[in-house]
Amino acid sequence: MSILVAGGAGFIGYNFIKKLSSRNKKIFVLDNFSNSSFNIKKSVNNNISIFKCNLANASETNSIINKIIKYSDSNPEVWHFAANSDIQAGIHNPKIDLDNTFLSTYNLLECCKKYEIKSFYFASSSAVYGDHFLRKIKESDGPLMPISNYGAMKLASEGICFASYENFLDKLRVFRFPNVVGSPATHGVIYDFINKLKRTPNQLKVLGNGTQKKSYIHVDDLIEGMIFLSNDIFNLGQNPIYNIGQVDDPVSVSWIAEETIKIASPKAKIIYGKENRGWLGDIPKFKYDTKKTFNCGWKPKLNSKESIKKAILEIFNQLK
Repeated sequence: MSILVAGGAGFIGYNFIKKLSSRNKKIFVLDNFSNSSFNIKKSVNNNISIFKCNLANASETNSIINKIIKYSDSNPEVWHFAANSDIQAGIHNPKIDLDNTFLSTYNLLECCKKYEIKSFYFASSSAVYGDHFLRKIKESDGPLMPISNYGAMKLASEGICFASYENFLDKLRVFRFPNVVGSPATHGVIYDFINKLKRTPNQLKVLGNGTQKKSYIHVDDLIEGMIFLSNDIFNLGQNPIYNIGQVDDPVSVSWIAEETIKIASPKAKIIYGKENRGWLGDIPKFKYDTKKTFNCGWKPKLNSKESIKKAILEIFNQLK
């Protein structure tokens, strides 16, 4: 079966197609290239066709997927990674998340219905849960009360995924995951820290007081987990939602800052803010229940600290 990757030029989508590019599958990449700092065309092989597409535009999305259906020997399965990744930008302008996070999902699913595409894999987020403080959150928990526009549009996207699963999809996976690190990064705490240190090598200003504490997963582990859970033996007639992440081992922002300056600028002084969160919509602390995923037989190779350390080196080299 061929594969359509929406958002394939973004951080997670790019790593996903690199993983699959060695397999004998035809891959179609759709992206508006609004948030990719690397040249995807130089990093892929001849099995991959790339289309510039604004997925928020229904007509444009339909036109391109119509072409893909004609090129493909069989209707592709869809892996949907396209979304606004700048949570703060979405708070200042909610239309960013409406277009890039929700409408991209809605328009893709409308095309799936029209062209009888039956398998849909959706990259959601732990942001759909909202702030549950120190209660460990699992797939069946509620109420779901996101506190950012990004989380709200991911939750709305999940809703239309579930409605489509009831209506015409044969297979659905909804992957909820926390902070993802690795390269080539386009955003995130490590990316921001290293860029700040490039501008001001003697100091690192941190958003918030550094006590924010979360778990992190390396992008390589995340992709392995999603591919593993896409197997047909899982989720037959059951809840298609999977939390992908770590055992409960969160790390603080202050620890990440200290590890980053060791690599990027050892003499830098760290200057913390006063708030207990980095920005409006930031969830300063949460615990994540991954038992359902682990019970399927998969666990990440790296814990949170190992993921962060690996990502610091990768992103430092990326931004040289």
